[in-house]
Amino acid sequence: MIVGIDVHKNYCEAASIDEDGRLIKRWRFKNQSESIQEFLPNLPYGTRVAMESCSYFYPLYNELERGGFQVCVAHPLKVKLIAESRNKNDRVDSLILAQLLRMNYLPTSYIPPEPTRQNRDLLRYRAALARQRTQVTNRIHHLLEKQGIKTSQLSHSDLHSRKAQENLAQLQLPQIERSILDMELNLVRALNGAIQNANIEIAKEAKENPQVKLLMSIPGIDYYSAMLLLAEIGDINRFPDAKKLCAYAGLVPSVSQSGTRTIYGHITKQGNRWIRFVLVEAAQRTTTIQHDSPLGAMYRRIKARKGSAIAKVACARKLLKIIWFMLTRNEPYRYMDQEMFAGKEKRLLRTASKT
Repeated sequence: MIVGIDVHKNYCEAASIDEDGRLIKRWRFKNQSESIQEFLPNLPYGTRVAMESCSYFYPLYNELERGGFQVCVAHPLKVKLIAESRNKNDRVDSLILAQLLRMNYLPTSYIPPEPTRQNRDLLRYRAALARQRTQVTNRIHHLLEKQGIKTSQLSHSDLHSRKAQENLAQLQLPQIERSILDMELNLVRALNGAIQNANIEIAKEAKENPQVKLLMSIPGIDYYSAMLLLAEIGDINRFPDAKKLCAYAGLVPSVSQSGTRTIYGHITKQGNRWIRFVLVEAAQRTTTIQHDSPLGAMYRRIKARKGSAIAKVACARKLLKIIWFMLTRNEPYRYMDQEMFAGKEKRLLRTASKT
């Protein structure tokens, strides 16, 4: 039996078909644990299940995975291109998913194992905390600018540091601005604490992972960046070559072709945005730290012709190709700095030992 399930926030619509594509039965059940448990006994052993990727499919996916069912998660944009219907509703969508799976036409999305998904949640949460801290810091800068105070006048311009916060606490400001600044500083302290706690949890996972040590041999990557890359890439063996990995990250140029004319544009950005984010930052740090390395020379050459933005993206793509070779061959970065790597490893172990 083959089952297609259209998943929504509050409910799920399911349709089952046989191997010849004939409709067997339909179900409609709530997208919550008790209703899912009541639905699962309707599926015989060996049932293949198709569902679209969305924000609400994980509870159902987890239960199906634990039940030993073969679950295929469809890529929503690609399904839309293949099977767009004029009569679009939940009953039609669930049946289309089942039929596409039966014919092996279902474009699937990669869903990593549950431990990797948990790591992703932690790492993305840490990234969200850092973004929030940046937003608060920007508001503090704006508040000070409105009072004619330049942050460069402070002894520490990094408002995340304890010394800078002590200086800000002593500033003489009007009552309202003083109150706002105090609340913002409390937010920064709270976010600093949450980020530190997340760093400890990440470091505990990282110190046991040998692939983290491999990626840390790259100058611009620390244990957090390495863990984020590994969690977002998943199993490196699912990429037959480095180009496929770059396409997954959305770091390949878009192509417009007509006849004998081919035009290459900006990168597609149709891929994993977390990998792009980490690698662009890492490429910038790597080319700065190792100015005379091949990657640094590549950055300067492209920057002279096309500007720094395009040069950073090109180096990020090159760095991702290097990472593919490092992970598939289990080799460290060829131009690693032993002293710098030792410092990273020491920070990792120090952070992991905190409670």
